[in-house]
Amino acid sequence: MNAVVLDGSRDETGQDVLAALRDALGGARFEVEVIALRTKTIAPCVGCFGCWVKTPGECVIDDAGRDVARSLARADVIAYFTPVTFGGVSSELKKALDRIIPNISPFFAKVEGETHHQKRYAQPPSLIGLGVLPAPDREAEALFKTLVEDNATNLRSPRTAVAVLALDRPDTFGAILRGLVEAVTR
Repeated sequence: MNAVVLDGSRDETGQDVLAALRDALGGARFEVEVIALRTKTIAPCVGCFGCWVKTPGECVIDDAGRDVARSLARADVIAYFTPVTFGGVSSELKKALDRIIPNISPFFAKVEGETHHQKRYAQPPSLIGLGVLPAPDREAEALFKTLVEDNATNLRSPRTAVAVLALDRPDTFGAILRGLVEAVTR
């Protein structure tokens, strides 16, 4: 099985958490690819919908955003790793997520009473959302969880697990990360 971790960190903060996530995925027999988004040149989405009408399934912008989308299309599990910013994801991760729109179908369907995109692929990946904060912040954590769960619905992920870790509590990392991996692989 293949797991792709989108590392949305802006610097080395939280890299011990990322290493623990990689270990937890590896321990579950995943082949793990970590994409450090801060090292990639990814232009912002221009909203042209060319990925749906001109080059279906592929962004018209030829940069690392295409490579990220291809990696995610082959993944069994996608993991977002990001500092939580006002309850959301980092700007690096947001830019990459905007550019994976080619991985979803331009056609719509009702999902849980809401309108969402149809599946482009027969088996979409499960999703792990892992945010980090310097210290606990219940409001930011709740917003982040809602955002990731809504992303999972749009991606049509069959299983989703979300956690926000406080960097001042390293003793909790291992068990929480193993629980996230277990939740998306059962």
